[in-house]
Amino acid sequence: SIVQFCHFQDLQAARDFLFPHLRADTPGCAVRRDPSKSANWEDDGWGAWEETEPQEPEEEGSTCKTQKTSWLQDCVLSLSPTNDLMVIAREQKAVFLVPKWKYSDKGKEEMQFAVSWSGSLNVEEGEYVTSALCIPLASQKRSSTGRPDWTCIVVGFTSGYVRFYTESGVLLLAQLLNEDPVLQLKCRTYEIPRHPGVTEQNEELSILYPAAIVTIDGFSLFQSLRACRNQVAKAAASGNENIQPPPLAYKKWGLQDIDTIIDHASIGIMTLSPFDQMKTASNIGGFNAAIKNSPPAMSQYITVGSNPFTGFFYALEGSTQPLLSHVALAVASKLTSALFNAASGWLGWKSKHEEETVQKQKPKLEPATPLAVRFGLPDSRRHGESICLSPCNTLAAVTDDFGRVILLDVARGIAIRMWKGYRDAQTGWTQVVEDLHERVPERGDPSRFGGAQGPGRVAQFLVIYAPRRGILEVWGAQQGPRVAAFNVGKHCRLLYPGYKIMGLNNVTSQSWQPQTYQICLVDPVSGSVKTVTVPFHLALSDKKSERAKDMHLVKKLAALLKAKPPALDLVETEIKELILDIKYPATKKQALESVLACDRLPFSCLRNITQTLLDALKNQELESVDEGLLQFCANKLKLLHLYESVSQLNALDFHSDTPCSDNDLAALLRLDEKELLKLQALLEKYKQENTRAVVRFSDEKDGVLPVKTFLEYLEYEKDAINIRKISEEEYVSLGSFFFWKCLHGESSTEDVCRTLGSAGLSPQLLLSLLLSVWLSKEKDILDKPQSVRCLHTMLSVLSRMKGSLPGEQSLVFEMPQKRGGVCVCVVIWLNERRLQYTKYFTLEILLCFKRKLLPHGKYALRKLNFSVIRNNVVRHLGLFTGNADQSCSGCLWPTLQILIVSCLQTIGGIADSVAKWVFKQDLSPEVLKLANTEGDAETADEPNGGLHGGLSEAPAAETDPGATPGLLHAAYRQFPCSLEPDVLHAHCCWESVVQWNRDPEEARFFMRSIEHLKHILNGHVQNGLALMMWNTFVVKRFSAAAYLMDKVGKSPKDRLCRRDVGMSDTALTSFLGSCLDLLQTLMEADVSRDEMQVPVLGTEDAWQAVEGPVSIVELALDQKRTHYPLVEHHSVLCSVLYAVMRFSLKAVKPLSLFDSKGKNAFFKDLTSIQLLPSGEMDPDFLSVRQQFLLKVISAAVHAQHSVAKDRDSEDAPSTAFGKDQDWPVLAVDLAHHLQVSEDVVRRHYVGELYTHGADHLAEEAILQVHDKEVLASQLLVLAGQRLAHALLRTQSKEGMELLARLSPTLCTWLKAMDPQDLQNTEVPIAMTAKLVNKVMELLPENHGQFSLALHLTEAVEAISLPSL
Repeated sequence: SIVQFCHFQDLQAARDFLFPHLRADTPGCAVRRDPSKSANWEDDGWGAWEETEPQEPEEEGSTCKTQKTSWLQDCVLSLSPTNDLMVIAREQKAVFLVPKWKYSDKGKEEMQFAVSWSGSLNVEEGEYVTSALCIPLASQKRSSTGRPDWTCIVVGFTSGYVRFYTESGVLLLAQLLNEDPVLQLKCRTYEIPRHPGVTEQNEELSILYPAAIVTIDGFSLFQSLRACRNQVAKAAASGNENIQPPPLAYKKWGLQDIDTIIDHASIGIMTLSPFDQMKTASNIGGFNAAIKNSPPAMSQYITVGSNPFTGFFYALEGSTQPLLSHVALAVASKLTSALFNAASGWLGWKSKHEEETVQKQKPKLEPATPLAVRFGLPDSRRHGESICLSPCNTLAAVTDDFGRVILLDVARGIAIRMWKGYRDAQTGWTQVVEDLHERVPERGDPSRFGGAQGPGRVAQFLVIYAPRRGILEVWGAQQGPRVAAFNVGKHCRLLYPGYKIMGLNNVTSQSWQPQTYQICLVDPVSGSVKTVTVPFHLALSDKKSERAKDMHLVKKLAALLKAKPPALDLVETEIKELILDIKYPATKKQALESVLACDRLPFSCLRNITQTLLDALKNQELESVDEGLLQFCANKLKLLHLYESVSQLNALDFHSDTPCSDNDLAALLRLDEKELLKLQALLEKYKQENTRAVVRFSDEKDGVLPVKTFLEYLEYEKDAINIRKISEEEYVSLGSFFFWKCLHGESSTEDVCRTLGSAGLSPQLLLSLLLSVWLSKEKDILDKPQSVRCLHTMLSVLSRMKGSLPGEQSLVFEMPQKRGGVCVCVVIWLNERRLQYTKYFTLEILLCFKRKLLPHGKYALRKLNFSVIRNNVVRHLGLFTGNADQSCSGCLWPTLQILIVSCLQTIGGIADSVAKWVFKQDLSPEVLKLANTEGDAETADEPNGGLHGGLSEAPAAETDPGATPGLLHAAYRQFPCSLEPDVLHAHCCWESVVQWNRDPEEARFFMRSIEHLKHILNGHVQNGLALMMWNTFVVKRFSAAAYLMDKVGKSPKDRLCRRDVGMSDTALTSFLGSCLDLLQTLMEADVSRDEMQVPVLGTEDAWQAVEGPVSIVELALDQKRTHYPLVEHHSVLCSVLYAVMRFSLKAVKPLSLFDSKGKNAFFKDLTSIQLLPSGEMDPDFLSVRQQFLLKVISAAVHAQHSVAKDRDSEDAPSTAFGKDQDWPVLAVDLAHHLQVSEDVVRRHYVGELYTHGADHLAEEAILQVHDKEVLASQLLVLAGQRLAHALLRTQSKEGMELLARLSPTLCTWLKAMDPQDLQNTEVPIAMTAKLVNKVMELLPENHGQFSLALHLTEAVEAISLPSL
């Protein structure tokens, strides 16, 4: 991730100081104004006075606009790795910035870079800044907390000077070690060796010149800088003269055998292995070279430039002694002048360094020790631009002028990887150490990474910033993939110091843990500084990376939930980020469960986290969303909303002030005074007998339930809330949370029940919870008559809820088993007093009792008189005539159940229920048509198809083939409007396609749906239903199949089909065939609807008042009319796709057969008007289309010929695609739509038939060909191939004699024929003779090949079959 950790307080002021011409008030960047309109001389800024040569307005404006955004690219920029100082320099000026904690515009405290010093750094005339470093120096105090003592700014100039400054801009010392300009400054600080065999590296500062490298020892530099700083501080305080500090120890190497040097990297001291030592000695000294017993230590340097592109230098340690330089200490008495510059630079005055420098003689320069390049990467055309060394000193990233980033192996000196397309790239590295507690144990080896033994692994990532594209990429080294990419803008600067704090050693570095940034990105547009953080697991392989990342995030989440939260809003934000970063749905679900199970987080935090995850899942593409996780989040969120609603209702100040007297209670229970007294006495005796002491804690409150416990008790399944298997006490606790306030009159009963019912809790479940609370806390309730009244009110409200059963039946169903006998007695008593069943309640009781009450004992069944109720229902509805018991027995009972249950809920419920039953019985549309006929419907014979489908799981009595048409006919008579043929076929069609969508592998479901669709007679219903099927179930899979086949260029394999389309390759083939039937039916319905009126849907009188969802037929009639050309356009594509899958064609990209207009029109709404191809087509498209159609013809004829051969065999396999298309006719039709000559397709079809030996079919197909002359020429070649096979392949004596008697022309022509093109060579010579005669009929006598055909005829007649 890329994290912003700092802002610039006023970056524009720094830009204006370094680039005066970019100021907003200068004429160079302002819009030209009329001088006469200038109202004030102050309109021109002070910076305008410095402008000397004004440019042209156009050139001036464009240059200024570009520099305002990319000005940071022209500056020398350096940031301390401890983030305590930043330097921005250009030419002679520099700005020092330090971070400070300040409040932002939003009121949040954040770190901002503010200017601490600005001014000019040049001492000599004409020198410019070329490079700068901010080196933090370690503190020598024992009480140090790990922060650096101070930061030194090292600046290189074109004059060759290297000067050292404090944070306040005070010059400490200056060194002239070479007269050439300083090209680059780089630093290396101390790092603890990771392994015992790794050479310990010393600290150093390396200075690159055009032909030399100077390395200053880090310890010597550290001591000199400390001494200079102390002397400057003393001089500033007392004015004493300076004491000469210790000299600097450095080495100076003159680089040879290289043309140009741009950048360098100092690798450090390395030791060769014995093999490398001998190899190097042999390369340098030859066969007789001698080597030392121990390999020498060498300092390695790598340069980039030209000739060679990359040079490798090795300097033997001890070959030269370090040089000592005279330290030129700055005069500290000029502090006042330096501080004045810091102020004057920001007031806008001309910032010239006004120190009166003492003219000194330049120090003596020591000569450089020659160092020849040992080897390099020679590439005369390539010029290196920069090199960036990895933290482990094993790899280096090099950029060049070709826009390449090359990864070098430092030890071997070879390029191991290259990235293209990164012009002007900036590179850096980030190193991540593995957390031992986050290691993922290998499967089957739990002890491999099970403990925390051994050092943590280290991963290196290369960071590449491409300013031309404005993208920041992170790549795993060495051959790792790209693990991250960020859009960051095109004018940023990537800063990679490559060092940490100077002055540490192997002792102090172990106790110090300084906070350093390995890499930073400075964005001048947004004024922010960001750093890149990469988790270690991204360096692993893909599978392990994803698993390790998720485990890492889950463990981090667990630690966060256990920790004491400093601020809830910050914790909530971090939890959201962690959950959203998890990839695997199962792990994401586990994380959400752990969050919901945490009792430290408040309810609002849980709700917001769940809502955020649900919104993120909904915003993803539908194919990539895990349905289980999406449903889990939605269900948990619904439960949280329910908890919130109930808690808010319980928190309201609601009190019922109406007192409840004994008379009110008697009237409520319908008891007289004596019965009430007896009941009260009975209850008092009951309370005395069942009183027992109960221990309760002071913090226990009734009606209060933590959200964690609430979520543990409930679960959401199929749009309904169920209670998990919990104990009796937990059951009572949940009921108390819902109803305790209501039982005491402290909450609105209607509002609570309405809230619970709308959330998905069934009235029976609520009644069970209520009675559990009532009976478990009966003492508290019976002490208050008001609670009895509230209980009665709640029972009444629950019984009136939608979907509730009669209260007495609910008691039997839902009460706990140990109280079942008591509840049955209560049911019987209430039933005898005041129960009046309506027709609808009776029907529900009938169906539910049959399902639930039969196992509950004979006592309740006898008292409720189930058989009487059932007979009354059947007699009342009048569905059947005759004996009710006989009608409801056997196979008629399921039919009654299917036909009646849903009709009370929706207008189309009858047809929908029948459709479900028809689908379950796997009845074909012909059976429905047969049952709808009058007269002999009940005595009709069994139809051929559909009665014995594989779907039916009902008993044999329910699938009696003789009873099925009779049952359907009886239903048609009872519901003539609801089961009208078109309505029933529409519902059956929809039910079949819904079932197919649930299991796409069952292709026959879709085919059955199309059959029902074709049986719909009304074009309006047929058109609307087909359009609904296309939009709801088909177009998404159809488009996925099209894109997949166009991507692979052939019929995709099973794995790809399942991944992209969600079905196997066999099911996909059948699906495309059904899609073609659907589109053709849609076009036919679009035409036929013009010839008929919109149907009027009728409803039986008994169901006029029923309210419910709109039926499927009404939805179909509400659909818009389709655009016929667009449907036809999709039909063409579907035919192409079907052909590719049916014949497994290769080298075919279906979408490439259409131009841009055709492609853009695909998969759009079929009711919209799209811009379709028209006019003449590009010849290239026509050629591709013609080749495709010829492939289809060849494949179709070959498949037909193969099927014919299989039929001749004994075990001919049946086709898996159902009824196949007439492909030759379909190909001709496609040729018409694709603007391909139909005659070419017909001629090719005739030729393929002759090739496969189907001469009788070919003779019929010849009649459809228009250009007979061209066809005759093609058939002549086929005849020649057959004759050549008969004469040349058999090599018989008679054949050779006949061949010798042929004319030379015919003999030569026959030898040129290739019989391998023939698919069937076992063709009788008589059929070949007939083919030659046919050619003679078709060829005119003046044709050029007529004579050849004549000779061929004579040759065929001369051949006798027995001799050959």
